[in-house]
Amino acid sequence: MFDKVKEECGVFGIYSKAQKEDLIGQVCVGLSALQHRGEESCGVAINEDGIIHFHKDVGLVSEVFTKEVQGTMPQGKMAIGHVRYSTTGISKKENAQPMVVRHKKGNLAIVHNGNLTNAVELKRELEEQGAIFTTTSDTEVICHVIVRERLKTGSIEEAVKNTMKIIKGAYSLLILSSQKMIAVRDPQGFRPLCIGHFGEDIVLASESCALDIMGATFDRDIEPGEVVTITNNEVVSEKFLPNEKKGMCVFEYIYFSRPDSTVDGINVHIFRENAGRCLARQLPVDADIVAGVPDSGNDAALGYSKESKIPYDIVFIKSKYIGRTFIQNTQNKRKRLVNLKLNPLHHTVKGKKIVLVDDSIVRGTTITRIIKSLKDAGAKEVHIRVAAPPFIDKCYFGTDIDKKENLIAYGKTIEEIRQEIGADTLEFLSMESLREITKDCKVDGFCDGCFTGKYPIQVPEDIDKDRFEKIQL
Repeated sequence: MFDKVKEECGVFGIYSKAQKEDLIGQVCVGLSALQHRGEESCGVAINEDGIIHFHKDVGLVSEVFTKEVQGTMPQGKMAIGHVRYSTTGISKKENAQPMVVRHKKGNLAIVHNGNLTNAVELKRELEEQGAIFTTTSDTEVICHVIVRERLKTGSIEEAVKNTMKIIKGAYSLLILSSQKMIAVRDPQGFRPLCIGHFGEDIVLASESCALDIMGATFDRDIEPGEVVTITNNEVVSEKFLPNEKKGMCVFEYIYFSRPDSTVDGINVHIFRENAGRCLARQLPVDADIVAGVPDSGNDAALGYSKESKIPYDIVFIKSKYIGRTFIQNTQNKRKRLVNLKLNPLHHTVKGKKIVLVDDSIVRGTTITRIIKSLKDAGAKEVHIRVAAPPFIDKCYFGTDIDKKENLIAYGKTIEEIRQEIGADTLEFLSMESLREITKDCKVDGFCDGCFTGKYPIQVPEDIDKDRFEKIQL
């Protein structure tokens, strides 16, 4: 749905003890499991005896890595891959990842999940030193800084650690050099990153569901501020910047991550079900059925039903074959596709009082049409319950909330929002409930700035999605 927050990307990597013919196939399986994190472009880089080969393009994993394309990719021991939704830089092939560079001391490929808050300043500084940029993604900024630091140091991991002192913001990185694979998570731990094994192979991924689907075993989450270096079949871990204030993005649990993932000790499905239970206790309502806005509202709706004892039912059929609505370039096109994507079950909703649970409300346009479609189908009442607090501010760390003026909750009361969307009642998850649900997380601290306006680190005044296109030198 285009009225949803979108997250920048997902990363996946494999390090094998020996050359593997099916390495590209395994990476594609992992990336397909992470497709929900980015649907605009994807790519894979493979290290073949120190030489890095790569392929990337705009499109889904299945579209870019056809059987024919996979057949052209080499064998190798190491590979990293990426799926992307652009929160910085426009959607085009040049901005697809991995970013691959060749420099004086070797080869480098990098994939990145997150956003830097000091990318604009670093880009200006690098350009004044003679750097040339070919993309509008802040991942290229990271590449330039790593290469610059690599020329001063004796190893790639030292260059990466120097880079971590310079870049600010959200970055879960996988880095491929001629001899090593490195995984890095920023000191706040804004974005998830985990490690597991598949036989003797080491596997890294944004979410544990990617390990499950390829048959790998989850070992643990990479910790905030940790650098993991894999070389010569050995894994070396260093908690390089471990004492920073933590800031795991709480929206990973609310919407971004798949329900079958466990992120920093919390199962996503259970989190969402508990959010629904909290909503049922916050503002009870007399209703006939509880339903979720498919698919992201279903887990919370199930929790609401269990807590309230109101039967759970399906009120929409979702088409699985409609294009990605949030990428459509005009409002009219998006509206038509939303109408095609969700069709109400008239016999289920007619004459019923419905509690409809959604994961969040961003701009409010989609939920408004959904409520209208239910009432047009004969629903007596539609009570909206939202499994997140109201969005009141923008995000700086890897989502596409870049203007708070576009948020329906900005400057409005809940009653004003209710009237605007046409619901009979409206309730958002409280911040108190949200913090209670997250208390068992292994990471001590969350970023909830989009709900509170308070961030774990200093943020810039402006960080629009197309900020690099606006730079005047």
